[in-house]
Amino acid sequence: MASLFLLALSSGCTLGPDFKKPAAPTATGYTPQPLSTEKIGASQKYSATATIPFDWWTLFHSPELNSLIERAFKANPTIQSAQATLNRMQQNVIAQEGFFYPTVGAGYSPSRNKLAGNNGGNAYGLQANGQNINTYTNPVGPTFVKPVYYNYHISQITVGYMPDIFGINRRQVESLQAQLNEQRFQVEATYITLASNVVAAALQEASLRSQIVAMQKIIELSSENLDIMRKQFKLGFVSTIDVASQESAQAQAKQALIPLNKQLEQTRDLIRALAGNLPSEDVPEKFELASLHLPQELPLSLPSQLVEQRPDIRAAQEQLHSASAQVGVTVASRLPQFSITGIMGGMASTPNWMFQQGGGFFSLLGNMSATLFDGGTLKANERAARERLVQASADYRNVVIVAFQNVADTLHAIQSDGDSLKAATQSEQALKVAAEITRKQYNLGYVSYQMVLLAEQSHQQSLINLIQAKTNCFGDTAALYQALGGGWWNRPDAPARTDLTASLASPNEKRVP
Repeated sequence: MASLFLLALSSGCTLGPDFKKPAAPTATGYTPQPLSTEKIGASQKYSATATIPFDWWTLFHSPELNSLIERAFKANPTIQSAQATLNRMQQNVIAQEGFFYPTVGAGYSPSRNKLAGNNGGNAYGLQANGQNINTYTNPVGPTFVKPVYYNYHISQITVGYMPDIFGINRRQVESLQAQLNEQRFQVEATYITLASNVVAAALQEASLRSQIVAMQKIIELSSENLDIMRKQFKLGFVSTIDVASQESAQAQAKQALIPLNKQLEQTRDLIRALAGNLPSEDVPEKFELASLHLPQELPLSLPSQLVEQRPDIRAAQEQLHSASAQVGVTVASRLPQFSITGIMGGMASTPNWMFQQGGGFFSLLGNMSATLFDGGTLKANERAARERLVQASADYRNVVIVAFQNVADTLHAIQSDGDSLKAATQSEQALKVAAEITRKQYNLGYVSYQMVLLAEQSHQQSLINLIQAKTNCFGDTAALYQALGGGWWNRPDAPARTDLTASLASPNEKRVP
């Protein structure tokens, strides 16, 4: 028994593989060709010193957007669900860590008992450690003992301990801790995704409002042009086909306005839902494209930093860690398990006698159990755990690849949409000048009023194209901040905040040009 106790106190071993953090990718960029250092579109440019703030959406300089995201963080059910899951997993870790300590229990059992009468003897009911229980004996007839009634009390303390000789509990705690860390990163991803969705919805609303204004102007111009053509038709200057063509153009313009209004209402529904409201509960914020400002400096992290910044990559890493620890659990479960149980207490007919005159008792029990045959179950469990580790490793690599693809796609979109914005701006400016010149020519009598209307219609259509191009650039900028990790590590109260690599915090670290 002494040797068993010493074995329990001695430090055991921890079986299974020790987790090693995957090496960061050796890539030096996200695209085969270096990114251009020239300005993107009209104003944006990558900056080697630009950081990713945790509230990156404030860079759009929209108080309405800031207040909406702040309210969404407080009221959106997905945030509350993710946080509750995190709290639950914290308790799971605490519960598993409890197996490192002895289990102490106490018990007290009072009872009222009856002994049957005994004919033909002078027997006594014996009270454990107190006085004899004497019964009435008939002095004149046959000797008998009447039934005996007595009280009995038992109290005891039980101590149980399972020494973690082969580290099965240490690995189980390690696995649960990794799952907890994974959930911490899932919480961060939930915040980032919600903020990105709110920004995207706000941009969509602002874009639709501007497009609706431009389309309404086109309808007004088309209607005015139709009125002129109808008058010209009555005078015989145009044919029926000309009038019908203009009527068709006006109808098409009105038809184009209908889906814009539908999209605007659906976008407002989405914004209400993201803010934690029902569709009937409106939000006060309204978004206009003119009130949003496009950030001029864009950050670009090194590939080696991306694996530290992206919550999905960090979560996949913790999944890999948990799978590694589970291999140790299955290995240790195939070996003997040990336990020690101690009981100490007392018993008597009254509580004051339970620990006097030999009323106390104790027992100390050591136990070892081992599986000799189980049809290969434990071995199969170990093999399954090792295959799960292989799967988690492949999943991690896939998440990294998809994350790098996400960044690369966003960079290509920024470059392409920036060029599109530049071209749309030039087109809008040219058509604006053309409309102004046409109106001047009309005032001088060189062209008809219809030419003025057509020129202004072309300008309004170019405005719609410009609005869409601007919206794409805003969306690409938000997507870049999300793709680079969303800056969660700069939030003081971030649940997943950890000491990241020195390169992540170093302001002098070289970045991708």
